[in-house]
Amino acid sequence: MIKRLKYHEIDFEKYTRCLESSEQKNWYAQKEVLDELSGNWELLVYGDYEAIMPVHIKKKLGFNFVHMPLFCQQLGIFSKIDDSKINDQFLQFLKNKYKVFLYSFNHNNIFSENLDKRKNYIVPISDYVILRRKKYFKGRKSTAKWAQHLFYKEIHLDTDCFLFIEGNFKGLDKRDDFDKLKSYLHFLKKKNTLKICGAYLEDKLINVAILVSESQQLSLLALFNDENFKDENGPSFLIDRILNLYIHEKKFNFMGSNIRGIELFFKSFGGELHDYCFTENKFLKRFS
Repeated sequence: MIKRLKYHEIDFEKYTRCLESSEQKNWYAQKEVLDELSGNWELLVYGDYEAIMPVHIKKKLGFNFVHMPLFCQQLGIFSKIDDSKINDQFLQFLKNKYKVFLYSFNHNNIFSENLDKRKNYIVPISDYVILRRKKYFKGRKSTAKWAQHLFYKEIHLDTDCFLFIEGNFKGLDKRDDFDKLKSYLHFLKKKNTLKICGAYLEDKLINVAILVSESQQLSLLALFNDENFKDENGPSFLIDRILNLYIHEKKFNFMGSNIRGIELFFKSFGGELHDYCFTENKFLKRFS
């Protein structure tokens, strides 16, 4: 049986215990991460926290509806063993009790019905030399090799870094969205999970990759590029260098894209497809 709990009703000890022992656990479902990215979420619970499903609530034009928090790719259902029958119950409860704009499950969640899917690419822990030789696309090898005149450096979250990000960010529609990004970066820094990697042409910063660094995974939060230097192939240089340094100990999560050119970029480094289900209301989407 599924229960709906408001934030103040959640037993966070049981919540964390279920998440940490789950087959599907991910970064976004941690309480403090959701508190930072959402600020307004509740929980669906199966049994005595045998399975849990966090739900972000967004208010607009006086209505509450389910959406995904900005910078959060996947949530979904968390349990010791993924069970399609239990997942089906969560899905039906979600559809029956909420106005759903968009909800993304995680790549381990399976369902009886065919849901729409989005693509995500992950490079598993590998030997870099073998990865580059066997899994890189031929063109990516050449591009990464050609860009070796660039200089790699891991940098701090400081004023110069923020100025570069602000001058080169795309895909964030509002000033509020950029402010949320700044807040999230400070949150990651405080948690000691922020890694910022820069590509330099001589002394000039031309590309920045922002990563969430966990014990067994690096996740690409954002890639910022100075378009005046796009011929220098900085993105290829950065990703190749990061894989060179870390892929022997941490998998690399590209955090997905359904844009064909970006998808091919991720695949070209040996990224393996891990698609995930989502549900959305196209009518609500038109009027959001």
